[in-house]
Amino acid sequence: DCDVIDFPDSTGSLYRNTIDFDTLEFNSALLSTGGAELYEDGTLGGSSIHSEVFAFEVLHRCEIAFLVLSESEIEYRDDAGKKTDMLVEIDLQPVGVSVTRAFHWPPEEPYTEEEAFELLSDKLLDVQLSAANAAESNPWDEAILHVIAYDSDYADRIEDASAKTHWR
Repeated sequence: DCDVIDFPDSTGSLYRNTIDFDTLEFNSALLSTGGAELYEDGTLGGSSIHSEVFAFEVLHRCEIAFLVLSESEIEYRDDAGKKTDMLVEIDLQPVGVSVTRAFHWPPEEPYTEEEAFELLSDKLLDVQLSAANAAESNPWDEAILHVIAYDSDYADRIEDASAKTHWR
């Protein structure tokens, strides 16, 4: 579903979509301008660039989000504090977007609701801390935690756990 995000929503919401790339390979030439900038800028560490680019592309194509600042461009009060992956604009609102992956090894073993709850609890706290850490030059009041799940079973566990997680 597209055009489903409505700010402000003080209780938090979960939106689920599915993307199946089948056998397609990543092609940076197909990215939006914002997706291409994210891809070129890279991350502050780790191996999450593709996850962040896919998260942005979904928001751009479904919610008409525009990239404001990439991870390396966002200014913070405390450089050692929590950070977010990108700052976008949706419906003229600045929105901090953090991206995480629901995955474990080996992937064929069941992903538990406990694992999903722990991931969501940790990452939702990080979302709040990064918003509080944002410098006055680039604040945001709204935030999105974009979870990329390994498959539909993993996504089901995330959805089950989200019902038991306090969003704010």
